[in-house]
Amino acid sequence: MTMAPSTGGVLTGPRGTGSFRAASTPDRPRASSSTLDAVEDLRRDVAATSFPLPLPGVDEAEARRVALLDQLDDHLLPRLRELSAPAVVVVAGSTGAGKSTIVNSVVGSEVSPAGVLRPTTRRPVLVHHPADADLLADHPLRDVVDVVGSDAVPRGIALVDAPDLDSLVASNRATAHRLLEAADLWLFVTTAARYGDALPWQVLDDAAGRGTSVAMVLNRVPADALVTVRTELMARLRDRGMGAVPLFLVRDLGPHEGPLPPAAVAPMRRWLATVSGPDRARAVIARTQRGALAALRPWVDELAEAVQAQVDAADALGRLVRATVSRTADAAADAAAQGAVVAGPVRSRWSAAEARGLLARRVPRRRRADRDAELAALADDVLASLEVVLAQARTAGRAAVRGAVAASDLPGAQGLVDALDALGHDAASGVIGVVPHADADVVDTGTASPHDAALAWAARADGSPQADEARDALARRLGPAAAGVLLAGAAGLEPAAARCADAGRGAAGALVAALREELTEAVRQQVVAGAAPASALLGSADLASDAASRLRLRGAVLKAVR
Repeated sequence: MTMAPSTGGVLTGPRGTGSFRAASTPDRPRASSSTLDAVEDLRRDVAATSFPLPLPGVDEAEARRVALLDQLDDHLLPRLRELSAPAVVVVAGSTGAGKSTIVNSVVGSEVSPAGVLRPTTRRPVLVHHPADADLLADHPLRDVVDVVGSDAVPRGIALVDAPDLDSLVASNRATAHRLLEAADLWLFVTTAARYGDALPWQVLDDAAGRGTSVAMVLNRVPADALVTVRTELMARLRDRGMGAVPLFLVRDLGPHEGPLPPAAVAPMRRWLATVSGPDRARAVIARTQRGALAALRPWVDELAEAVQAQVDAADALGRLVRATVSRTADAAADAAAQGAVVAGPVRSRWSAAEARGLLARRVPRRRRADRDAELAALADDVLASLEVVLAQARTAGRAAVRGAVAASDLPGAQGLVDALDALGHDAASGVIGVVPHADADVVDTGTASPHDAALAWAARADGSPQADEARDALARRLGPAAAGVLLAGAAGLEPAAARCADAGRGAAGALVAALREELTEAVRQQVVAGAAPASALLGSADLASDAASRLRLRGAVLKAVR
């Protein structure tokens, strides 16, 4: 027995995000380009599929997506790219069925540990003829198996001793199922005591549904029960349309260690030699490949339906979010238009300045410095108050959306609330990162922070087209610090607006009106920014109205593949 080379295939990135590609071997047969292209395109689109909304059943859908990638990466694509590779025969079964003993006995030496401790098979073992090493050098299964070369294995097959399907170790169960997805042929091992268990039949039903080639070993059969057990087992197989499945019986030899006697596994050895023959191996591989391709269609349809459920849920939640944002923005803008910005410090400073006579039509020269200082402070108060109102609008947008979603019974609502809570909230930032269940993306809301928005609004008093004439007129009547009066009037302080209209005539009045309109729009935009995390999640490309069409197209293409 010789050890085969241990270099494995290449997986770019973690499973589910990269793709396996075998070494280029132009002199070896490959599947037709149309079939290979269709499966490669499918693999790319399945890898790109995600489920951003935590809907009921999304974990199951994601598990099915990963399982489909396993099937494509471990079986179909390697097989289509290397048709001459050995048929992968996976020996599978429940705990204690005797899989490792069967493999060791067929090979004639201990290539896989066997014993009474469970789980016995901690890492799978793949045994192949040394002359087939080249054909398996790039197979993706090499990253999860120990590879052994043995002259006792016929050329043209690779025998894999898989972990227990019902192992107490979750990683063992996952590996066992992955190996079954990669198999060209299953050799399912059960015992006379456990052949009626649900798990073997569930696995065999899955195999039948996908057209996978299967054989069965009934191990440890007592001599006095052999006829009864065999008759009942064959009846069960016929009921499932599997009456032609090869069945091997291994008599109960009682307590023993080491391999079984050669005679006990001779029928299996002969069968494997037959299966490994060129014509028979190709027939087994072709049958399983046809079954796997046919099984892809409902699998892909199932994923497309899961994506569509995401799209439908996102559409309903999006309508709720948009309606909530619209109502909240209207309310916040109305409050700003009615003087929310000038309530409190701004109004108090204006009243104090009036009481001191600093806003009279004619201010004595000796008091003009006091007037200018007071009006400059008034401008600062307006900006500070506006920043608070804008921050409150941003917070109101987020709170209103969270409350509306939390109060709804729409699918995905609670998951969206949980995602928003996990994100937290930074009211000073115009950049918000979201997208659970995927690599973090950064979404630019396109809205400045409350501080920057307030400064930008104030700058319009100096930078707008009509500002020059209005500023000059106000300065002649109110002094160089007249911007304080202008900003207070634009923010909703009516005495200040009236003073602007009187001092600056039409130009100042128009500027006040324009600034007031821009202020209410800034308030609306801050409400929108507060709702941006929810909007960004629901606006993900994975939730676009046509998100499921990509998978449906792949399913339609598969129907034409033969």
